Amino acid sequence: MKTIDKYLFQAMDNYPYSLEETIESLDYAFSYDSKNTMVLCLYGRIQAEQLWNYEEAKNYFQEALVINIQALEVYPHYIHTLILNEDYQEAEKLIDFALTVKGINKAEILLKKALLFEVQMQFKKALKEIKNAKLHSIHYFIEADCVEMEKRIKSKIDLSENKKKSKKSKKTSKKKSK
Repeated sequence: MKTIDKYLFQAMDNYPYSLEETIESLDYAFSYDSKNTMVLCLYGRIQAEQLWNYEEAKNYFQEALVINIQALEVYPHYIHTLILNEDYQEAEKLIDFALTVKGINKAEILLKKALLFEVQMQFKKALKEIKNAKLHSIHYFIEADCVEMEKRIKSKIDLSENKKKSKKSKKTSKKKSK
C-alpha cells in the first residue's frame, strides 16, 4: 500500500467526526499526490458540507474531474453542492452527463435528480425519478434513501394541496359574505 493511501484512509475514516484529524491526514495525502481525485473530493466535501463554501467546493470538484472524468466518487457530492448553491441548470447538465459515465451508481445519481426536482417544487417529476432510482438500486441503503425521500415529497404534496384548498375556501367565503 502506498503512503498516500494510508493518509487517505485515515482522512476518510475520520470524516466528518474529527475534522482536525481529517484535514491533517488530507494535507499529508495531498503532499504526496496533489492530483488525487479522492483527496480533492474530500476537500470539496469539507468546503460544502462543513464550511458551506460552495464556490470553493465546486473548484475542488471541478479540479478532480479535470484530472479524471471517470472519478466516480466526485459526481454525487458535486451535484449535491450545485443543488445547495442553487445552480440548478448546471446540476441538471452534470446529472445528465454522470448518467453516461460507465460504472456510476445510477440509483444515487437519479436520487440527486429527484432532489433537484424537489427543491424546484416539481414533486411529480421527483417521484418519477425516485421510482427510476429504485429500479436501478442494487444497495439497501439506496432503497432506504428512496423510501425516506418519497415520504418527504408526498408530505410536501399534501402540504401544497392543503394550501390550495384553504385559499379556495377563503375565496368562496369572501364571495358568500358579499
